[in-house]
Amino acid sequence: MRALLRIAVVLALLSGAFVLSAQDPESSAPAPAPTEYRSLDALRRGAPLEVEPPAPPMARVENRDLRRQRGWPEQPPTIPHAIDGYQVTTHANRCMVCHSRAGAEQFQAPMVSVTHFMDRDGQVLAQVSPRRYFCNQCHVVQTDAPALVGNEFLDVDAVISRQRER
Repeated sequence: MRALLRIAVVLALLSGAFVLSAQDPESSAPAPAPTEYRSLDALRRGAPLEVEPPAPPMARVENRDLRRQRGWPEQPPTIPHAIDGYQVTTHANRCMVCHSRAGAEQFQAPMVSVTHFMDRDGQVLAQVSPRRYFCNQCHVVQTDAPALVGNEFLDVDAVISRQRER
C-alpha cells in the first residue's frame, strides 16, 4: 500500500513539473496591467467584460436577384433576395412557390436541385424530402456584411489556373 502511495506522490510531483515546464512561451513577458484587456472574442471588439459595447450596424440584404458564384463544389447557393416574412413551417414553405417544378418556369427562378427530392436511401420522391424542406438550414441571404476575418480562399478554377501557370 505504501508503495502505491509513493508512486502516486512521485507521479503528482512529475505532473506538476511538467505543467510548469509547459507554460506559455511568452511567460517571461510581464503580465498585462489590470486595466489592460486582451480579447480573443471578435464580438466584444476589445471591450472589457464590465462594458457593454455598442452593437454593430445590421448588414443589409442584397436584393438584386443576382446569383453569386459558389466557392466550392456542393456549396448551397446563397439567396439573392430578401426573405423577410417568408413562412417555412411543416404546413407551408413560401420558397417552394417560386422554386418548385411548377413555379420555376412561371417566376423565372431556379428549381430546387433534384437532390432535394431524394430520401436518405437515394429514393426519388414526388415532393421535396423532409430532410431538405427547411431551406434556411443550408441557404442564407446575401448581405453587404464585411468579412470578420481575412480570407484567402481560392475556388477550384483559380487553383487549377495557378497550377497551369507553373
